[in-house]
Amino acid sequence: MNPSDDRNGRRWRILISAYACDPGRGSEPGVGWHLVRQMSRFEEVWVITRANNRGPIEQVVAREPLPNAHFVYFDLPPWMRFWKRGQFGVLLYYYLWQAGVYFIARKFHREVGFDLIHHVTFAKYWAPSFLVLLPAPLLWGPIGGGDSPPRAFWGAFSFRGMLYETIRAIARSIGQLDPFVRLTARRSALVLANTQGSRSKVLSLGAKNVHLFSHMGMETRLGALTPKSFELNRFRIASLGRFLQLKGYDLGLRAFARLQRNFPESEYWLIGDGPERKRLEKLSVELGVRDRVKFCGSMPRGDALACLAECDVLLHPSLYDSAPSACLEAMAAQLPIVCLNLSGPALQITETSGIRIPAETPQQVVRDLAAALARLAGDPALLHSLAKGARAHVEANCDWNRKGEQLAAIYDNLIRPRLQNHVSDEISAEWKGSSCQIGG
Repeated sequence: MNPSDDRNGRRWRILISAYACDPGRGSEPGVGWHLVRQMSRFEEVWVITRANNRGPIEQVVAREPLPNAHFVYFDLPPWMRFWKRGQFGVLLYYYLWQAGVYFIARKFHREVGFDLIHHVTFAKYWAPSFLVLLPAPLLWGPIGGGDSPPRAFWGAFSFRGMLYETIRAIARSIGQLDPFVRLTARRSALVLANTQGSRSKVLSLGAKNVHLFSHMGMETRLGALTPKSFELNRFRIASLGRFLQLKGYDLGLRAFARLQRNFPESEYWLIGDGPERKRLEKLSVELGVRDRVKFCGSMPRGDALACLAECDVLLHPSLYDSAPSACLEAMAAQLPIVCLNLSGPALQITETSGIRIPAETPQQVVRDLAAALARLAGDPALLHSLAKGARAHVEANCDWNRKGEQLAAIYDNLIRPRLQNHVSDEISAEWKGSSCQIGG
């Protein structure tokens, strides 16, 4: 049911802030695009996004029009962009971009009169949205950034990984002291959080209404992701994503080396690239499994999905990950997931779609990951059962159309009471004015 059916055709007027919004990409740019596309099914949306997203958006809209979506492209002047390099250069630029967006949004709000403002991307709990200063309710999120690797794992990090986590911890601490971050948390009508960790952080900033809601979804056209039949005497493991310390691929390699002792024909495909690649290649040599490990490199999304379809299990040993798209794509391809019981995967993966491993120490994780993989390699019936359960879970819970309906209901619940109270106040004011006249 379209939520606007009982409003005499009137659609809510929604302002969406989506710094990252690109129909041709995954992660946050893809999330921004899908949320905009879904909400334009139900409401009239105005979208403020970066100017570099204009080309990809207009190409798609030319083929698949979104008549209820109006795009506003904004960037800071060139003299404020030349230093936008590296992660923290991007974060500073984003902060200033958000400040600039406020003045654009204020102008549009005077002209349009938005019923609701939705800040979509970037979505970190320690970065504010200045749109909270506008006289309309703000929906903030789904936000993430509240999870960290367990302290017991820091000792196994490379220097690069240790430096990254240290700087990230400092940045989050500074962000939590920002009065605009606290203002955003306190004034938001509703905060959607990706994980329990992020929910706890937002509550500590003073937010009063925080719900769990994953920002990741899948398209309904999943048929192309269905893999061929499982082959006997072959057990192929995949990991998909950037080669970063936080992804825990070194733990995955060590677990695979243990698996090799009993299943020598097994293979491990690492799909992606990143700063940890050389270290991982060296580790595979040291563990004596280099000939059974395939570093596939970075590739277009379609090719990466084709690689997934040739594998049996996704190994996702990430130490924190708000809502990994790799897990959803693998489950859609009927791959059970073996992951750590942390962050987003702890909520994404169920007993019917994979195996979650507790994360106490690196040694324990390697041992338990290897044992979980061995269970699946040695039990085809369990492998097939979890494969079917993985696909069923995605179809039932992660379809973008279903998420769009859920968000439309959230919009409705936030807007209706406010308008009803406004109408009640107007009626009360008219009645008081009328009674005064009569009494006079």
